[in-house]
Amino acid sequence: MHIHLNNAGASLPAPGVVDAMTHYLQLEADMGGYEAFDAHQANVLGFYDSVARLLHAAPHNIAWAVSATDAYARALSAIPWQPGDVILTTENDYSSNQIAFLSLCQKRGVQLVRAAELPSGGVDPEDFERLLKKHRPKLAAVTHVPTNSGLVQPVAQIGRMCGEQGVWYLVDACQSAGQMPLDVNQIGCDFLTATLRKYLRGPRGAGFLYVSDRMLESGLELLLPDMRAADWVGANEYQTQPTARRFEYWEIAYALMLGSKVAVDYALQTGLENIHQRVNHLAGYTRSRLAELPGVQVLDQGAELCGIVTAHAPHWEPQALMNKLHAQGINARISTRVAAQIDFSRKGVDWALRVSPHYFNTEEEVERLVRCI
Repeated sequence: MHIHLNNAGASLPAPGVVDAMTHYLQLEADMGGYEAFDAHQANVLGFYDSVARLLHAAPHNIAWAVSATDAYARALSAIPWQPGDVILTTENDYSSNQIAFLSLCQKRGVQLVRAAELPSGGVDPEDFERLLKKHRPKLAAVTHVPTNSGLVQPVAQIGRMCGEQGVWYLVDACQSAGQMPLDVNQIGCDFLTATLRKYLRGPRGAGFLYVSDRMLESGLELLLPDMRAADWVGANEYQTQPTARRFEYWEIAYALMLGSKVAVDYALQTGLENIHQRVNHLAGYTRSRLAELPGVQVLDQGAELCGIVTAHAPHWEPQALMNKLHAQGINARISTRVAAQIDFSRKGVDWALRVSPHYFNTEEEVERLVRCI
């Protein structure tokens, strides 16, 4: 029996997810792929309605993606970058996002600007606003919850600033979706990306992209759309889809889409506020117990913390620690500097133990982790 404390990596599928996917795959084997979709189209496409309810959006604002990074790349590819354009972000961003920004700097002449951090952790909203006014960036981009710590960034406060300045705003909700309530109207974002495999308890290979009405009305589209994103309406003409599905491609694994719908519906039924309270309780309990261990430093900083707990101790050897935990049937993870070049440099560590409980975990499971360490 495993104790799964790696929900920030990939959680255990919610009840019904695996059954829904295997049943649909069997239908494809029995009927044919196109025919199975035709027979169950309404149920499969309920994915858009479910994710819209999760985000307090409308179905036409939702696009399918194969991961959060895939959704993020689709959003970035739609923006008509010009040399000298500015991306404003923070020092607590996801590594894949930073790599994408740096690639745009090298290939499109874009300038990357990072807002300063507060001494207590997390982006300094006053500095972010100052840089918004100074640079008038083409895009502001913030990771809601970094993968390498329990920090929660003030995305709604930044969203109000971006709205006042008329700046496009992209939020990475990869670690927050399913862990806490999300309302895109309160956040004020133009794009929001997430995966299903983490706190939403859905399948791997599944994600989504939220696109605001403002962004849809602007006419932005994928750099290279296909016949899912647009219709070929003449020999030399195509017409872009009016909804967020202009950010999709034709081939979709509908079994994954159906499993994702089941996972989102289960989270909605459980209640995002209930999930948030339980996850925060378990994370707080984990932090306090780890902090009691000799020589252990809990690394999480910020005015608001969430379900990701990170800790470090000089006497730990990371692979030996992982081997010991796995031998005891405990799933956790090591985050390395590759995932947090700026944050870990500031904290003076090269790696951290990452523990990420979910609502199905218990205090006794946390105690077993502590005893093992």
